[in-house]
Amino acid sequence: MSDAVDPTGIPTVHESPAPTPQLPSVTPLGTHPPADTGSGGSQSAWQHLGDELLAWLKTVASAALYATLIITFVFQVARVEGRSMAPTLEDHDRLIINKFAYRIDEPHLGDIVMLYYPSDPSQSFVKRLIAGEGDQVRIVDGRVYRNGVLLDDSFVLPNYRSHDDWGPEVVPEGYYFVMGDHRNASSDSRHWRYVPKKYVVGKVQMRWWPPRHVRIF
Repeated sequence: MSDAVDPTGIPTVHESPAPTPQLPSVTPLGTHPPADTGSGGSQSAWQHLGDELLAWLKTVASAALYATLIITFVFQVARVEGRSMAPTLEDHDRLIINKFAYRIDEPHLGDIVMLYYPSDPSQSFVKRLIAGEGDQVRIVDGRVYRNGVLLDDSFVLPNYRSHDDWGPEVVPEGYYFVMGDHRNASSDSRHWRYVPKKYVVGKVQMRWWPPRHVRIF
């Protein structure tokens, strides 16, 4: 099983509240209109209404542009689908993905990342970075060794451990080796090999839902 992430949702950008459109005034029945009822006043009112609507449309367009830029270059909201990262992440958790983090720095081993599935880039998964290019990976009875050093996997629950063997293999240049925290129920680099660096979308920065399990990573 593999934790897919649904990269839907648009970050909310708060703008100054748009002015309330002012409609042309009307005279209630039974009252007398002003003596001068020339067309100038009516035209002025409609022009004012048009200006207000134009200002409102500009505000909406600006908010949409800012939201698009934020989603494209900075943050993205995603929903976890599956339990391959349990207990760290659970099914239906809502995440904030920091897409800007890896534009200014390289991913760090141990990071939880959102990535495109190498066999079908239209799908997005969330996994943990285990090894980078040039690292040797070997798995013995489910325990992971990187360059001959046993990795700390205390975050893996005893009943989530696998007992498989893999490797040793060296991660090719330009690729990562990733795994899920639910080792005996995760489809990851043990099955579909390595992840191109360009397929790493961003760092899982925060779980914001459910509220009782909010966490910064």
